[in-house]
Amino acid sequence: MDEDDQADDISQLEARIERLAETAERCRKFIFASRIAIGVGCALLLLMVLGAVGIGAVVLLGSIALVLGGIVSLGSNVSTLRQTNAGIHAAEALRSELIGGIDLKVVHDTPMKLM
Repeated sequence: MDEDDQADDISQLEARIERLAETAERCRKFIFASRIAIGVGCALLLLMVLGAVGIGAVVLLGSIALVLGGIVSLGSNVSTLRQTNAGIHAAEALRSELIGGIDLKVVHDTPMKLM
């Protein structure tokens, strides 16, 4: 009965690891989008300073919003990604411990090759 409980615990840990991996992948996508937003906002600001783009309130506020929003989103998602990776490593360690604790039995009388 104890082995069934361990198998259930291992299955639950594997499902948790999969969910955490999906969360980590979403964070990576948001980090990428945040970096793009920061880059576009900085490029617009630079173009405005160089005079290539007409200085308008909308363009100025939009570029500042892109930079600030990108920085906030980047910081938030990097932090979440670190916490998620820590959760994945902890769950994998616990799963390995549970798998290592299962008392496996060696069967000696089985044929080496089935014909």
